[in-house]
Amino acid sequence: MNTTAQKALVQAAVKAPTVKTPAAKKPVVKKTATKKAAVKKPVVKKATTKTAVKKAPIKTAAPKPVKAVKVVKPAKVKKPKLVRDSFTIPKDEYVVIDSLKVRAGKLGQAVKKSELLRAGVKALAAMSDIQFKAALSNVPTIKTGRPKNSK
Repeated sequence: MNTTAQKALVQAAVKAPTVKTPAAKKPVVKKTATKKAAVKKPVVKKATTKTAVKKAPIKTAAPKPVKAVKVVKPAKVKKPKLVRDSFTIPKDEYVVIDSLKVRAGKLGQAVKKSELLRAGVKALAAMSDIQFKAALSNVPTIKTGRPKNSK
């Protein structure tokens, strides 16, 4: 709605006569002491039923709403169940994990230790059998279990 139409509505509302309540329509007539005096009823103006005519804003033809097409939602993908595990790793290989984390950070990819290990598992899975066997032969076997505390 433009501002001139708004101003016209406000002005019409201000100039509109106030509507009197039904109690105010019935005047109270006082009887005079003299019988000769004719009792005159005061003239009460009836409130007009027409109040200020508000001009409705010009409406343009609105486009018809398009029927909503029912969209088929894809099936919810279940999150994989996580497994908590612990393992023993030599100190020098653990340092390599930290250096790989720093290397990824310099490349603009912040990474966690578990993400690095999972990426390594995926890389091993993508190798051919010969490459996989060669990678496994480069890793020495270590004794399983927790290391003894050396104090």
